[in-house]
Amino acid sequence: MEMSILLVFIIIGITVVLFVTEFFPIDKISFFIIVALLLLGIVTPEEAISGFSNPATITILALMILAIGMEDNGVIQLLTNGIKKLKLLPLILITPVFMVVSASISAFISTTAVVIIFLKIVAQLSEKYNFSSSKLLMPISFAGILGGSCTLMGTSTNILVNAVAKERGVEGFGFFEFSIYGLIFLAIGIVVMTIGSRFLPKDKSSNVRDDYAIDNYIFTVKVSEASKVIGETLGSLEMFNDGTATVLKLIRGKNILNAPGKYVEIKKGDNFVVMSDLENLQKIVNDNGLIINEKRRRTQEEDFGDGEVEDESDMTYVELLILPGSNLIGKNLKQLRNGSILGAFPIAIQKRRNIRNTQERLLRKSLHQINLKPGDRLLLEMQEQRVGKLYDLKNVVILNQHEYTSSIPKKNTVIAICTLLLVIGLASSGVISILAASLTGVGAMLLFDIIKLNNIYHRVNWQIVFLLAGMIPLGVAMTNSGADVWLSNALLDVMNGKAPMIVLGLLFGLTMLLSGFISNNATAIIMTPIAIAVAAGLSLEIKPFILAVMFGANFSFFTPVGYQTNALVYGTGIYKFKHFLILGGILSVILWITGTLLLSILL
Repeated sequence: MEMSILLVFIIIGITVVLFVTEFFPIDKISFFIIVALLLLGIVTPEEAISGFSNPATITILALMILAIGMEDNGVIQLLTNGIKKLKLLPLILITPVFMVVSASISAFISTTAVVIIFLKIVAQLSEKYNFSSSKLLMPISFAGILGGSCTLMGTSTNILVNAVAKERGVEGFGFFEFSIYGLIFLAIGIVVMTIGSRFLPKDKSSNVRDDYAIDNYIFTVKVSEASKVIGETLGSLEMFNDGTATVLKLIRGKNILNAPGKYVEIKKGDNFVVMSDLENLQKIVNDNGLIINEKRRRTQEEDFGDGEVEDESDMTYVELLILPGSNLIGKNLKQLRNGSILGAFPIAIQKRRNIRNTQERLLRKSLHQINLKPGDRLLLEMQEQRVGKLYDLKNVVILNQHEYTSSIPKKNTVIAICTLLLVIGLASSGVISILAASLTGVGAMLLFDIIKLNNIYHRVNWQIVFLLAGMIPLGVAMTNSGADVWLSNALLDVMNGKAPMIVLGLLFGLTMLLSGFISNNATAIIMTPIAIAVAAGLSLEIKPFILAVMFGANFSFFTPVGYQTNALVYGTGIYKFKHFLILGGILSVILWITGTLLLSILL
């Protein structure tokens, strides 16, 4: 093996480990890939930055902007109002019908945007009509993934695989060329998830107070001048010794004491970083003269004026699920409290669970080092009548049962819908490419002034853009070094003498397995050149192998980390990893076998 090939495999191996452990954000990992490939001389400077100008990257960026335009101009709200009418269906039909609707929309609009819609709708309907949201959210996420696999513009993975294939001289796919396979997979998914949803857990409660699990939420409390615990020791307070709450840190002026002992004397003005559930913390504060949020009233007065501050009984707690692109990402509690979130006071952060995010690790971090990331949840305290204002925040899901209607000019909604139909019509007819159609759509929205670029910049998911910009040069490096040929030859040696269907199935399964732990886009970039080389080496039709990678990269159902929509529903705290592993694993195996049989017909 040549040194350049070995270096590429080392970079791929490190990349996979970093993606799985989430040691760095994906955009930072992607930038490291670019630098490593450039410094090692595996790619030229021009090739290193080729991902930023790649047609697939620009197409996906344009489609993101279109999705934001749909949301800002009432198209998403229109869909939401229509979906809410489905509440009239019998409970037994809700899961399959919601899956069909999710899949249908996801074929043309960002799957992530669709699942965000359903997160809000399901939260409202489950509270109002007393059914478990857990029975719907995972099926809806899976349906969105399956629906996005039905058209060329349905997911960024499809666009990316098609672009990589065309760069290697393979004829590109038509808009609906593989839709029949996608529809078959969707039908299977609906049947499996309708049956499997019976085994999903029931929601513990739709009340925000009850949803907060002990040991998951980090608060700060201050000892007030009137507190009766002044002069007491931590060990003498029952609340800190019976498991009700755990003291992580004592902050006294500029001094910080980690894991303070039971003999530490409590003084006026002390700040404690505490882990507890919301209900117990409220009792602790009320009984002992502590303060959770001394800045809350001042924040309200600054934002709304003294006359608008309501009584304590009017206060409510609201939970936000942080999505990619939110301007809250990267901020900690101190920064959030120094600013203003529409008059709401941030109380606590719950970190999204992952391999690195163990409780012990969080305990050892400074409160000001715990920053918000996509998938985290933020707890706010605010006046109940003000909750509707939170809908002005972009790229968050409000996990609170409050209706909200925004006023958007009807003409803007009509223009946005016509723009979407124009993009779909141009792309599907083959008159122009998806890239040209999506750019035309963005241009139309700018021409009619229904989107503002200044508003778009901070809401685009730049992590995906940088992911593509970093992974595309890695694909170039595989070609430059000959790593793709070497790996395909190694696979051919292993598969020598085996039936073409077996080879196709192994490639399909390997792609699915890899996409369960790293980004589906990263998987597609790594596996597409290998699939092309294997097919060429066996003198078989290339397109079935490309489709195997395309579908396999999308079908990451057995973990919550491979696909963004799975991470979103996992972030609600309803599901455990085992629910994806078991139910998603069963669906994955069925789709793997079915897909192998269907695509082998094309060989």
